[in-house]
Amino acid sequence: MSQAAFAERIGVPIDTIRNREQGKRLPAGPAKALLKIIHQAPEAALAALE
Repeated sequence: MSQAAFAERIGVPIDTIRNREQGKRLPAGPAKALLKIIHQAPEAALAALE
């Protein structure tokens, strides 16, 4: 999935995804929890966000 598609699916700006992947920002709090859930159960997490 592209960065743009992922950003749209989880409802964040694409710059947020780019900054995370480039190591410029690290997620904390709810964002960190959401990314952990997406990593562990991507289909369920993305389905829940629809």
